[in-house]
Amino acid sequence: MIKLVNVHMEFKKEKILKNINLEVKKGEVLAIIGASGSGKSTLLRLMIGLLRPTSGQIWVAGTEISKLREDQLDKIRLQMGMVFQYSALFDSMSVGDNVAFGLREHTKLSESEINKKVQEKLKLVDLEGYEHRLPNELSGGMKKRISLARAIAFEPDIVLYDEPSAGLDPIMTAKIDSLIVSLQKVLGVTSVVVTHHMESAFAIADRIAMIHEGEITQIGNVEDIKNSSNPVVQDFINGSKGMTKEVHR
Repeated sequence: MIKLVNVHMEFKKEKILKNINLEVKKGEVLAIIGASGSGKSTLLRLMIGLLRPTSGQIWVAGTEISKLREDQLDKIRLQMGMVFQYSALFDSMSVGDNVAFGLREHTKLSESEINKKVQEKLKLVDLEGYEHRLPNELSGGMKKRISLARAIAFEPDIVLYDEPSAGLDPIMTAKIDSLIVSLQKVLGVTSVVVTHHMESAFAIADRIAMIHEGEITQIGNVEDIKNSSNPVVQDFINGSKGMTKEVHR
């Protein structure tokens, strides 16, 4: 679904990503781990076209996107949803209007059809009946779930998550993890999850890729990463508190 070929990214001559080669398989959950500043979020923004690589190719669903015009990119983005680290909800809009925003902007659906989709997506994230609330009336975990409902309103093939458990307590983090796995099952989406939270990565991922100083240090399944002989990988894992938790896949 996503393929990066020899991708390099620089900001003001500072090398952020170096020689990234990565494939995200259809229907999998790929977790991207690494320390703050390692380039994880930059990688996510390249995948959705919010940033352009300095060099290299980025393929999404068979289309190379790195040199597309913005209007061409918008068509590709309709196949993708993104859950931002701080939810990025419109504070002046109700929950229902936040979830419906993209549908109103980019489809010709009637209001009744849009409202039906909003209800369906709120039910999926266990927030049915919250459509008239404002974001400032919600907890951090609720905002994350509303952001997720908005991301899947188009029923995209790909969902990208930037630190979905940031700032959440362990109970809400577990709920978000379960939602990610559930949506993979129910909707068959391909998910890329940027996280520094190892419990979440181990719980949700089919594969894990670790970025260190702008390069992919290792990629493999959960057991490959847990049993890695790479000292950089082990240092990162052991520096993350707690053991893995069980999520019913």
